[in-house]
Amino acid sequence: MDGLVAGNGSGERKWQYPLLRKGKYYRWRSWLSYFYLVFFFAGPLLRINGQPFLLLDFINRHFVILGQVFWPQDIFLFMLASLVFIVCIVLFTIAFGRMFCGWICPQTIFMEMVFRKIEEWIEGDANKRKKLDAGPWTNEKIIKKWVKHIVFFIVSFLIANTFLAYIIGSESLIRIITEPVSRHWVGFASICVFTTVFYLVYSQVRELVCTVICPYGRLQSVLIDKDTLVVAYNDTRGEPRGKLSRNPYPFNVKGDCVDCGLCVAVCPTGIDIRNGTQIECVNCTACIDVCDEVMDKIHRPRSLIGYYSENMIHNNEKPTFTGRMMGYAAVITILIGVLCFFIFSRKDMDMTIMRGAGMLYQEQKGNYISNVYNAEIINKTNQTKTVIIKADDPAISIKYIQPPAVIKKGEETKAVFFIIIPARNLHAPKTDVRLQLISDNKIIQTVSTTFVGPAND
Repeated sequence: MDGLVAGNGSGERKWQYPLLRKGKYYRWRSWLSYFYLVFFFAGPLLRINGQPFLLLDFINRHFVILGQVFWPQDIFLFMLASLVFIVCIVLFTIAFGRMFCGWICPQTIFMEMVFRKIEEWIEGDANKRKKLDAGPWTNEKIIKKWVKHIVFFIVSFLIANTFLAYIIGSESLIRIITEPVSRHWVGFASICVFTTVFYLVYSQVRELVCTVICPYGRLQSVLIDKDTLVVAYNDTRGEPRGKLSRNPYPFNVKGDCVDCGLCVAVCPTGIDIRNGTQIECVNCTACIDVCDEVMDKIHRPRSLIGYYSENMIHNNEKPTFTGRMMGYAAVITILIGVLCFFIFSRKDMDMTIMRGAGMLYQEQKGNYISNVYNAEIINKTNQTKTVIIKADDPAISIKYIQPPAVIKKGEETKAVFFIIIPARNLHAPKTDVRLQLISDNKIIQTVSTTFVGPAND
């Protein structure tokens, strides 16, 4: 049951009922969330060159990012991309604090822009919801609660299906939905589990994800400094706070804060931004909007609460791109450059050739010399490929013991073969040989190896 309120110091949870105020920042966040939601639900259907826009199939070890297919053999690219992502988070946090949480984080977008709006639509504004939860179980309360949680569950079901589509692909999800459950009981169970998790997160856990579960808030306290832009209260202008005086401005000896408490009332995590930067603050800007609204009414300048750094408030300094930020930016630039190099130089297929260990050359009829080789070929594409191995020198022939033949998508195969060279072409104990991997009459890769034979001077 939702709506349990305990603020009496007993250690029980205090349920939050944030007021909704639609100011400038709220409108910007709304438009960003609309774009995000459309993109999220349409994402599994988007295709780039026939490939999904994003697919993270951990079960089959098949990953597609921006239409590019990656397999387990490309794990170093994921490690490098993860490192870039982590450093970007560090830099972004140093510069802008926890802005990601309030503007882009899926938890905030779904909670504040979807479920909170559904809740307000069914149960009313914050005061009505609080009164409803504190009141007895009347028919009206039972109906509203049932309707709200049914809608919550339906939306959670849609989110779960979309989330699963990013893991198994939209085609597999459609088969789970349209075919009998007995044929896809694992997929059906996954949908049920994800639906239940999302429903509990957005109907019960809520802001605790941001204030207790998510480690990013703790990370923020380590990374931010006096030059970090965060949602902050300008205490040099607002203090000493107090009720609005009749003395005309600017002769009022009090600060601009009239201690109305609305900044606390609109906060989804229930903090008082006037107490300074806190790890529970997700930088959602709700307090900025409502404070600007109050400042307009009392004819005071806006931005009593706004995006400030500590140095901006107390030292009257302008925002600066510090040496610390420059260092992280330089690291990111280098890492992105390396990552792009590996991605764009990455081949659709990869061949590794090794000469038979511990084996000497063999003399063949007709004055030919042969060596035995093993090849390992990886197909990184999303299609089945037929390949052959051929030497770039027409005088060199290849005789298969085990041909590579057909390689399925994302799989690898091995080939064993002789490289045969006329003895008259060998002028040293070791000769470099170039082998070509060919598929669909195209040279995919050229690999060099060493051929051992007698030297003919």
